[in-house]
Amino acid sequence: MPFITCAGRSLEYEWLDTAEPGKPTLVFLHEGLGSVRQWRGFPLALVKSTGCRALLYSRYGYGGSEVLAEPRRSVRFMHEEALEFLPPLLEALRVEQPILVGHSDGASIAMIYAGAGHAVRGVAVMAPHVFVEPICVTSIEQARRAFETTDLPERLGKYHRDARRTFYLWADVWLDPEFLQWNIEQYLPGIGCPLLAIQGEGDEYGSMAQLEAIRRGVRGPCELVKLKDCGHAPFRDQPAATLAALTEFIHERCR
Repeated sequence: MPFITCAGRSLEYEWLDTAEPGKPTLVFLHEGLGSVRQWRGFPLALVKSTGCRALLYSRYGYGGSEVLAEPRRSVRFMHEEALEFLPPLLEALRVEQPILVGHSDGASIAMIYAGAGHAVRGVAVMAPHVFVEPICVTSIEQARRAFETTDLPERLGKYHRDARRTFYLWADVWLDPEFLQWNIEQYLPGIGCPLLAIQGEGDEYGSMAQLEAIRRGVRGPCELVKLKDCGHAPFRDQPAATLAALTEFIHERCR
C-alpha cells in the first residue's frame, strides 16, 4: 500500500478506480478504531455500483499509518483531522469536489470538513456523531473493559501497527470529562450540498437524536435512512440496504 506525507505524518492510502471518466471521487473516512482494510469489500462494491473511483486512507495513528507520537489525543482531534489533515491530503492527491463517505468519527470529520466551507459534491454519513450522548460513553466504557479482558487486542492487532496505543488514545479522549461538551452542530448550517445520513436502530453508540439534529441543522437537501436490525456499522450489519441507499444517493443527488 502506498504512503503519503501529510501534515508531517506518513499515511497509508489506497485507490479503487474504474474506467468511467468524469465520475466524482468517493473519499472514505473510517471510524474511531478503523483503517483502510477494515472497510473490507464495501468500498469496492460501491465503486462498482456507481462507476466512481474511491480514495481510502488510514488516519494518523491508525492502520499502517504512522503511530501517534503524542501522549494523548486532543478533544479536538476530529476538528484537527478535518481542518488540518484532510485538506492537504486531498490537494496532494488532486481530489477536487469529492463525495465524502464517513462512518462514526469519520462521519463527524466529513461534516466538519464540509461545514467549514470546503467544496464537496455530497456527504454520506453512517452512524454520525454530532454531540456526545450517555449511550456512547457507556458503550466506550464497555469497549475498554472488553479490550482488557478479551481477545480484542489481538483482533485489532491484525489491522493496526500499535493496536494498544490506537485503542487507548481513542477511548481515553472519548471518556475525558472535557469531551462531554464536544459538539459540532455549529458546522451543520455550512453544509449546503446534498447529505445522506444512515443509522441503525440498534446503534449502541448513538440515538436517532443525532440524525434529527443533522436534519434540523443542515442548509442543503437532507435524506435520513433508519435501518432495522442494524447496529453501529451499517455497511457491515446491513450491507445490501446501505449499498442501495448510497448508490441511489450518489446517482440522484450528487450529479
